[in-house]
Amino acid sequence: MFLNWGIEAKKWQILVSRVEEISFWSAYRAIFVGQAFALNTINRAGDFVGRILYLQEGNRLRAVALSLVGSMSQILVTFFIGLIALTGLRFTILNQLKGFEGLNGFWLDALMITLFIGVFVFSIFYFNVALFIRLIERIPFVARFRYFIEKLEALHWRELTRILLLSSTRYVVFIVQYVLLLQLFGVDSGILSLAMMVSVLFLVLAMVPSIALAELGFRGKVSLQLFGLLSINHLGIIAAAAGIWIINLIVPAIAGSVLILGVRLFKNKLNKTR
Repeated sequence: MFLNWGIEAKKWQILVSRVEEISFWSAYRAIFVGQAFALNTINRAGDFVGRILYLQEGNRLRAVALSLVGSMSQILVTFFIGLIALTGLRFTILNQLKGFEGLNGFWLDALMITLFIGVFVFSIFYFNVALFIRLIERIPFVARFRYFIEKLEALHWRELTRILLLSSTRYVVFIVQYVLLLQLFGVDSGILSLAMMVSVLFLVLAMVPSIALAELGFRGKVSLQLFGLLSINHLGIIAAAAGIWIINLIVPAIAGSVLILGVRLFKNKLNKTR
């Protein structure tokens, strides 16, 4: 868990350096506070609200656009690896089934083609974000808010590649976490098969809007459908899904809440002193 969020903190530190230099420890705390805000928002969209609290007031809104680049990189990795895993499973395990949750071979192929096109277009957009920003700034309405998005123009492809590599490393940590928990709870199958199924699970979770606090039920249902193809240990599958939910979402959110409380207490004492 600490490695997972440490990588995310490094991404945030690199991105936000465009508007303000912050220490790795400040970035780390900001990430945990962001999780506290993200817990009750759809697909954890409120994450950036907590992150910008550790920046100076004049830089906060400008950092919001930069945080979107970090999210884009993680989404791109999730869909790219998920598509590869889905393709591999399509012609192995899923090929042996007449249908999977209403998806026959035709619809699975259609889904994979759609995902391939989407990943391709999204990749072009990601590595040319500066060009797209310059184009949309020509729109009169958008030009009035140029101050908040102008830092995106300065992002070089080397920085974008670095962010993408960090997102890929973080994704590997996700996979290792899930596979270790599955094995811990006795879900017996090959490591490669488990890793591929975890990638498909993350792909599904990224495609369906959800709120982290209420995500456990949906996560458990999808996990049963997917890992049930590999193992009959349903209790172990549910336990692993719940474990990941607690480790990667609930514990960081609790830590972030404690940090928020500490910031508030510090400000209250400072105001009283004044």
